[in-house]
Amino acid sequence: MSTSTQCPQCNTRFKVSQEQLEAHQGMVRCGRCQAVFNAAEHLQDDQPSPQLDLPIAPGETRQTPAETAAEPIPATHEELDFNHITPARTERPNKIEFAAPVTLAQQITFADDLGATFPEPVKKSPRWPWAVGCMLLLVVLLAQAAYFFRVELATNMPALKPVLTSYCGLLQCTIPLPQKADLVSIESSDLEADPAQSNVITLNALLHNRAPYAQAYPNLELTLTDTQDKALARHTFRPAEYLKQDEDEKQGLAANRELSVKLNLDTTDLKPSGYRLFLFYPQ
Repeated sequence: MSTSTQCPQCNTRFKVSQEQLEAHQGMVRCGRCQAVFNAAEHLQDDQPSPQLDLPIAPGETRQTPAETAAEPIPATHEELDFNHITPARTERPNKIEFAAPVTLAQQITFADDLGATFPEPVKKSPRWPWAVGCMLLLVVLLAQAAYFFRVELATNMPALKPVLTSYCGLLQCTIPLPQKADLVSIESSDLEADPAQSNVITLNALLHNRAPYAQAYPNLELTLTDTQDKALARHTFRPAEYLKQDEDEKQGLAANRELSVKLNLDTTDLKPSGYRLFLFYPQ
């Protein structure tokens, strides 16, 4: 199905098909004045152009070159005799010359052939580099999290501990036991004098790990005081100093387990009358 469109510059009409209107968003170029216009916005009905609607002498066939441009028209219309034409106006030319029309393919061309600049579709850049970059960033973040929270991960997910141990082997780090001082308590303690040696006292203490997992052994700080509760001496005992020979410091204090500590102390001439004992983990 074809219709016609009219050039807005020179008012020349051309036949166009639906396929031509849909192609290139309807942009065409006039074959007469070379103007670029949207054919879809200047569609006309199929009536002949008014300026060419003149009476034709008998025996002659009236043609509208502009509207039948899709069909080749012989270029022999050099003159038409208007001697027998009823005057339509006071003045009329002695002759009318028609430029030889050419076919539709020559009259209108699509905007791609004009050299005119139209916005080109924005080319979307490929997304896979962004996806790869995001994946690498995620791996780096996970590696950092595994390093900084390796103790908590190994404690709460024991199945991951072999993997974390191998990972720390690459980074030359270790996975120490948890050190939650608030989950370790001194259940009881006392000082006993040795009847056989007046300058020797015995410290007895019972430690309890209330955590549901093994923890590192804490340090014990003992302060001996006089009758005025003033400090006479202070000493910090590390696990290696108060553990028995059959107890492995690396295994830590097992979950929900108690540990009995017994230390013999030489007080020389201090003669303490009291003491203070508490546990802590070194920073």
